[in-house]
Amino acid sequence: MLTRRSIFLISAAFLSGAGSAALAAPRHNPVRMFDTDNDGTLDLAEVKKAATALFTKLDRDHEGTLDRRELGGRLSARELAAADPDHDGTLTLDEYLGVVEQRFHAADADGDGTLDAKELNSRAGRALLRFLR
Repeated sequence: MLTRRSIFLISAAFLSGAGSAALAAPRHNPVRMFDTDNDGTLDLAEVKKAATALFTKLDRDHEGTLDRRELGGRLSARELAAADPDHDGTLTLDEYLGVVEQRFHAADADGDGTLDAKELNSRAGRALLRFLR
C-alpha cells in the first residue's frame, strides 16, 4: 500500500524531470553501487571493500565470524564446508574474502582484472553479488 510519503516522493521524482532513473535504486546497478573510482567496472579491491562491509553487517554477534545462519543462504552446506578450512562451521573475514576472490575470478570472463555489467550479469557474476549485498 502506498503511503502519502511514498506518493509524494514518487511525484517529486517525476516532477523533477528525473523520471524512472530517479526511482532506480543503486542496488539494481551493482557497478554504480560499488564502483568507487567511477571507471564503469569493478576491480578486486572494490569488490573486497563491499564484501568486507557486508561481512561486518552480517556479523550481528560481533564474533568476527559468520555462521550458516548469519550467511543467510549465501552458501550451500557443501560450499560452506569447502570454504571453511578449519571446519569450525564458520567463516572468518579472510575465509569469506577467499570465497569472494574465487568468485571474482570466475566472473572475470575476459581476464582483465575487472568486472563490467555483462560479467556481473553472468551466472558467476550473480553468485559473486550474493557476497556483496
